[in-house]
Amino acid sequence: MNMPKIWMRGLALLLVVLSASLAQAQGLSIDIVNGTPSALPIAVVPFAFEGAGVPPDVDVSEIMRNDFNRSGKFRGLPKADIIEFPTRQSEVKFATWNLLKQAYLVVGRVRDGSNGELTVEYELFDVAKQQALLIGKPISGQRSDMRGLAHKIADDVYEKILGVRGAFWTRVAYITSSGSGNNMNYALMVADSDGYGPQTVVKSHEPLLSPAWSPDGNKIAYVSFERGNSAIYIQDISTGSRELVSANKGINGGPSFSPDGTRLALTLSYGGNPDIYIMDLATKKTTQITKHFAIDVEATWMPDGQSLIFTSDRSGKPQLYQASITGGDATRISFQGEYNATPSIINDGRSVKIAMAQGGGNVYRVAVLDRASGESKMISPGSLDEHPSFAPNGSMLIYAATEGSRGVLYAISADGLVRQRLVLADGDVREPAWSPYRKR
Repeated sequence: MNMPKIWMRGLALLLVVLSASLAQAQGLSIDIVNGTPSALPIAVVPFAFEGAGVPPDVDVSEIMRNDFNRSGKFRGLPKADIIEFPTRQSEVKFATWNLLKQAYLVVGRVRDGSNGELTVEYELFDVAKQQALLIGKPISGQRSDMRGLAHKIADDVYEKILGVRGAFWTRVAYITSSGSGNNMNYALMVADSDGYGPQTVVKSHEPLLSPAWSPDGNKIAYVSFERGNSAIYIQDISTGSRELVSANKGINGGPSFSPDGTRLALTLSYGGNPDIYIMDLATKKTTQITKHFAIDVEATWMPDGQSLIFTSDRSGKPQLYQASITGGDATRISFQGEYNATPSIINDGRSVKIAMAQGGGNVYRVAVLDRASGESKMISPGSLDEHPSFAPNGSMLIYAATEGSRGVLYAISADGLVRQRLVLADGDVREPAWSPYRKR
């Protein structure tokens, strides 16, 4: 594969129907393929069931342990190595967990709640200090949502220890396809951040592309070819209602919500060349941002909402540029590597970081550019990695990779030390987008 080919894929997908034969999404499986010994050791003891009915079929502690392991910040004690099973503070023997070299300990129990719900109570301890950090904190929900409760508890523990909100109780959107030839089927899917619970947002016999979350996490903008040409829709993922927002002549692509959710950056070519525009979602009025003979695509908002980062080949090869939403010349911001594209941006509280697909020749990997230091670090090991998307707390990214003829997703810690594969059992998945925080 030559260098520009990967970057041109997104544009080409706006014009042609994909021909790959892919299986329909049924779920994602998880493999931890790397790890880091420097992560904080934490033991999550299996939670006792103290209710009157049948125990839930979801192991809350196991889900939490997996969350911590894939974050890169923690190393969960394997269940097989747990030798005591306290369920509350009065049963904890700190000497045992000191011998097991655990920094933190989580215990808990599940009991019956009101209105048919289950209530989970949990406690978090600093083992070295023999000190409780969270005591008997209850959280309730339906029996069918025990996975969600586990993610919420893991988020609370993560935030209590690290001072940063956890992002386990979030979602990812992605595109799948199945069939071949004239029988291709495409789907925009949404699943939990660990790949479980996939749900179909929309299906089509024509290609679907470029899912982008609204800042409140309630809507997704995407590109569909169901009208015979590219068009951009915004769909409410809870009600299924959707709105056609752009169906101009030529390319309608690359939607990206502004940080306040009132505007949409997009690529339009009705003027004769693919350029970046901003649409006011209340009036649908568009303002042209770039005016250049080069191809400008994949616009993403900076966190302050005052400028856009986009991909352009105006320097001869795809690179990232920054343009103010008030106009003026664009400034090139990526210089390391022959090729930089598909930006994702996060402010992690210390600086703005931009993830991108970076490479040259036949190797393309995910790199993260720190805007404060100007340093760029390659974090993925693959040979054809693309479409990175930051978790809302900046601790992890999800990206698409090609293994043989198959598209898979990986979640990777922001430092690149922990990587987890999210892959369909028999199929293919591409173009991931990590959701914002859910309202708690």
